[in-house]
Amino acid sequence: MIQLLILIPVLGSLFLLPIKEISINSKNQIRNIALITSLINFFVSIILWINFDSSTNQVQFVYEYNQLSFCHFNLGIDGISLYYVLLTTFLTPIALLSNYKNITENVKTFVISFLILESLQICLFTVLDLFLFYIFFESILPILFVIIIVYGSGQARIRSAYLFFLYTFAGSLFMLLAILQIYSYIGSTDFQLISLYEISLENQKILFLAFLLAFAIKTPLWPFTGWLYRAHADSPLAGSILLAGTVLKFATYGYIRVLLNILPDACNYFGPLLQTIAIVTLIYASLATIIQGDTKVLIAYSSIAHMAVVILGLFSNNIQGIEGAILLSLAHGFVSPALFICVGGVIYDRTGTRIISYIRGLVNFMPIFTILFFIFILCNAGIPFSLNFLGEFMSLAGMFQRNPLASLIGATGIFFSACYSIWLYNRISYGSYSPHLKPLKDINRREFILLITLLVPTIILGIFPNVVLETLHSSVTSLLYNIPFIPLSSVEDDSIILLGSILSLKSLSKDKTDKCNLVKDADFLEWFRGFTDAEGNFFINKDFRKSFNLTFMFRLVLHKDDLAVLEYLKYRLKIGEIYPSKITDHNSVTWKIQRKEEVIKFLK
Repeated sequence: MIQLLILIPVLGSLFLLPIKEISINSKNQIRNIALITSLINFFVSIILWINFDSSTNQVQFVYEYNQLSFCHFNLGIDGISLYYVLLTTFLTPIALLSNYKNITENVKTFVISFLILESLQICLFTVLDLFLFYIFFESILPILFVIIIVYGSGQARIRSAYLFFLYTFAGSLFMLLAILQIYSYIGSTDFQLISLYEISLENQKILFLAFLLAFAIKTPLWPFTGWLYRAHADSPLAGSILLAGTVLKFATYGYIRVLLNILPDACNYFGPLLQTIAIVTLIYASLATIIQGDTKVLIAYSSIAHMAVVILGLFSNNIQGIEGAILLSLAHGFVSPALFICVGGVIYDRTGTRIISYIRGLVNFMPIFTILFFIFILCNAGIPFSLNFLGEFMSLAGMFQRNPLASLIGATGIFFSACYSIWLYNRISYGSYSPHLKPLKDINRREFILLITLLVPTIILGIFPNVVLETLHSSVTSLLYNIPFIPLSSVEDDSIILLGSILSLKSLSKDKTDKCNLVKDADFLEWFRGFTDAEGNFFINKDFRKSFNLTFMFRLVLHKDDLAVLEYLKYRLKIGEIYPSKITDHNSVTWKIQRKEEVIKFLK
């Protein structure tokens, strides 16, 4: 399935190569083929989403190619990468359609570039090797560099392209050095193998700073924000859509997949530093947004402010904050491209300018556009019933558990967002009609489809967030809690081992005088081997509000039809409680031991 997602855009590009751009019809044919190819890929990703099992944190749809000696070309999707793959396949046809009429020269090169970009981004979000992660992290740079120079509209587009390339490439060199250091220490760059090794805190600190520099530039965080607004201002509309929608998510995914997963102790150690940088970035970008006079630059700076809130959520070190950060990054992937379509597409195509002082009173001639623009402005400000609101609320609520002061200061971003968003809308839409403009036509069908397509998931997921959250729970939990598992098929018949503690079932059933009408011992032994491959886990919760404060718990989750197995355990051990629960689409029951005296008895 993943192979199809990667190969379909490549095959579409190969199919376009023989077609010559000799007439308007041939150029339209090229555009249509590229658009259909991207839509097919999106539908394939929907099928992948439907077949995804959200009840496990394991990597799914794994594809392995082991013929490479220097790395492991393994592909797979978990609950986190799934939605970034969906976001990529969702935005690619929107990007192609946004410049459907604007690009009139070198159309074939333009659409092939975006199809190849789609494949490279999907590879980034699905690869399971750290070195290949770096390769695909950098692979989009030359393509976007050429797109900005050749198809950009600004007079300083060459300078902007070089800044974009040099900033991100220079920062990523430190990530490459960190990867080489990990390889020299472990002998592999496979994510799963790296996660099995214990890296000392001192080494984690050094590796963390190297990765952080690369990700901070791509986010971007202060003081590395100078490249983003220039790249947005001078790139074509489709380039701005991908920059805001998916390229900025490379860093978000990198924080999750590399820093939180491989270097957790360093994340905890440098947490206050990241929180401080995020708050500085948030306030700086918000104040810079308010004074901007260029519409695309304004939206670019607002993207920086929202990504700062994402960082606060990611380094809150709790499930609520991390899931909120992922939701906010997805919401930003919908709303920010829509705002770029509004200001860099609809308005710029009709007025030929992005200077706010020249644009005024659009509601007089473009009522439908101003309504849609207003809805996206409100979503950008984080109003309830939008995915932005949930993402910001969960991120800040998660940070409040870790650092209340940082959360309260971060909440000022909501106030600043409302200020610059509504002020932009008021200046452009209302007042007397600008004397510098001729009467303008309202949005056409293509533009309306683009904006509605981005609005629908923003509102629906804002009202029904569990569509995303249920898939995220298992994967995000595994980031924070180490939950090892030993399959029972590898255990001897006379004993069952769960995570290093031996629970001898024979010793539990020696007392034959006990009246146990739940299940027979022999039946229990057979059932227990078959059903404890669900979630039989010891785990320790860290409470970072108090030093060295740990909570130990054992939990075993089975299907409700196997309730008798858990009742047998509770009856024989005389400890624990059984709770009904709901996991995704099937009912389950949980036997939980968490009282201190019961945990001690269970371990003995």
